[in-house]
Amino acid sequence: MPFLSSLARREFLQLGAGAAVGLGFPLARTNAAGSARTGGNGKTRSVILVNLTGGMSHLDSLDMKPEAPEEIRGEFSPISTSIPGIQICEHLPKLASRMRHWALVRSLSHGENGHLPGTHRLLTGSTMPNQRGTDLDNVLSRRDWPCYAAALNHLRPRHDGIPNGVTLPHSLIEGPLTWPGQHAGFLGPANDPMLVTQDPNSPTFRMDTFSLPEGTDPARVAQRQTLLESLESSGVGDPTFRDHQRHAFELLASGRVAGAFRVDREPVKVRDRYGRNQFGQSLLLARRLVQAGVPVIQANMGIVQSWDTHSDNWGRLKNRLLPWLDQALAALIDDLESEGLLSDTFVAALGEFGRTPKISSLPGEKIPGRDHWAGVYSGLFAGAGVVGGRVIGKSDKVAARPVSTAYTPYDVGATIYQSLGVPPDSEIRDSLNRPSRVCSGNPMDILFQNR
Repeated sequence: MPFLSSLARREFLQLGAGAAVGLGFPLARTNAAGSARTGGNGKTRSVILVNLTGGMSHLDSLDMKPEAPEEIRGEFSPISTSIPGIQICEHLPKLASRMRHWALVRSLSHGENGHLPGTHRLLTGSTMPNQRGTDLDNVLSRRDWPCYAAALNHLRPRHDGIPNGVTLPHSLIEGPLTWPGQHAGFLGPANDPMLVTQDPNSPTFRMDTFSLPEGTDPARVAQRQTLLESLESSGVGDPTFRDHQRHAFELLASGRVAGAFRVDREPVKVRDRYGRNQFGQSLLLARRLVQAGVPVIQANMGIVQSWDTHSDNWGRLKNRLLPWLDQALAALIDDLESEGLLSDTFVAALGEFGRTPKISSLPGEKIPGRDHWAGVYSGLFAGAGVVGGRVIGKSDKVAARPVSTAYTPYDVGATIYQSLGVPPDSEIRDSLNRPSRVCSGNPMDILFQNR
């Protein structure tokens, strides 16, 4: 993500703010080809999607099976939570002590065991158009369904300098593959969420992302904006680039977004509570973006393969992944509650699928792990009217299949939309002007029902 402060004043005035701020995804990567709030408790202002990239093992975290055979149950032991009768992994003690806030869903399920199409389902609440089943067919494309922030921006655009969505701290890319579902898809780049491409935990994290370069005259910037608007009205220039420029000027005029990125202003004790790592500081930034009024924040917990524990499953979970997540989620939920934000912030923490019940080893690997498994897996939900302190759904004795009502990524997507006040049957149209529902799932009303 380019930054304004890295540009000379003259370059900034020539290029226009859209190119400088770097809203959304770079066009070279895109393969280019409002209603009342009714969800949750009726006043949701933001959604934080904590994306466990690669698929967290449900058997070794949230749906343990201590009575199962050794080749299934794994190496960890369960511990009791603050809610009688609910147990989770021993390496999630902070989550266990705060279980009253969380609804734990143990019957998430779908039929796609591939990372890329599975992630598309999670990030959009929809299947991929023209999906053929191979990774090379499933890379990021303007044929994708729009992500939640993009559809919200299309249906309920805003012009107050606050983006409808921010993705952090990086996009999901591995080698030649760019994960689908991360941008506006067929709704076009003007609706892409803003992408942050720096680790908030890095000492080089830039805090002046949305500041004007030193020596830039605000009056001259305003004149340049007026000139661009006059060109736009006369039909001069590329419409997509003009949209990016307009959004960038709006961001520059809003101190709220600039202030949200000043994580260095947080007290040291607060930053330490979240954890001085990428997970922790990303969720701290997510909380600050909620305070700034951003409706959709997608926080990627790791690179695309972070939770993809085919090998050394228990070592990776025990030594880094679970402790980092445990500390960061605890700090996030504590801060949202203490700041009075939990009642209108919907938090969902889940990956694209879970891991296989049977322990296995990859060819050539000596340390075992678990493979992809979408048959059943678990997710956490809190805030915005979610009734916490309970388990919803149940898996079988080896955590392989649901034995109660199953919920899909489409249902998670419908719940996110409903929480934002967007009916899941809202109409959007593709590049051929064909109408479709924004989401094919059904809201998980059970999350908000006290039973």
